[in-house]
Amino acid sequence: MEAFMTKEEKERDELIPYKDITHKTLLQSEALYNELREITDKHPLKLMSTAADEGQLISLLVKLINAKNTMEIGVYTGYSLLSTALALPSDGKILALDISREYYELGLPMIEKAGVTHKIDFREGPALPLLDQLLQNESNKGTFDFVFVDADKNNYLNYHKRLIDLVKVGGLIGYDNTLWNGTVVLPPDAPMLEFIRGYRGYVIELNKYLAQDSRIEICQLPVADGVTLCRRII
Repeated sequence: MEAFMTKEEKERDELIPYKDITHKTLLQSEALYNELREITDKHPLKLMSTAADEGQLISLLVKLINAKNTMEIGVYTGYSLLSTALALPSDGKILALDISREYYELGLPMIEKAGVTHKIDFREGPALPLLDQLLQNESNKGTFDFVFVDADKNNYLNYHKRLIDLVKVGGLIGYDNTLWNGTVVLPPDAPMLEFIRGYRGYVIELNKYLAQDSRIEICQLPVADGVTLCRRII
């Protein structure tokens, strides 16, 4: 677009005092935002990345509930992780679980640049054994303010059955991809990618379970690929 601007327009544009903040991102830094998005976009598994608008939603939620002790299951390159870390107070913590440290380290330079590495406790390995380990210690129950889940969809329900005891009353659990490319409302024989079809049943199973779980109140938002927020009430 800039190539088609006149000399006068370019000079006027350079004088606008708010030019550097027109892109209001949760990262508070245009450079960091673009760098992390670009690194992730080059990765063959880029489809796993959290959408930008969803990252902003997470950031706002963390601030609204004054979260300090949080958890993320499924880190990938760390976009949503960085969103949460920047929203937390200086003494806030994130227990970050992922089966691959390799992906996490792709985004780690941006996390370091943002100065929030001290807030993150990264644990490599399957999440279920780690959650079971947490539950063995009674002092961990009801201590997490916010949990974001964006990992293997076939374990979403298994995660929920554990997380409900780890999150505090009044705390939030967010499940990503609960619209699953819109296929949750399509008939089983509708055309869809095999990857989508393979996990569709698990996402539907979770949605049905959450809808009848009396321990929570839920809100499913059409943000990105769908995110369901669960507030523990008992």
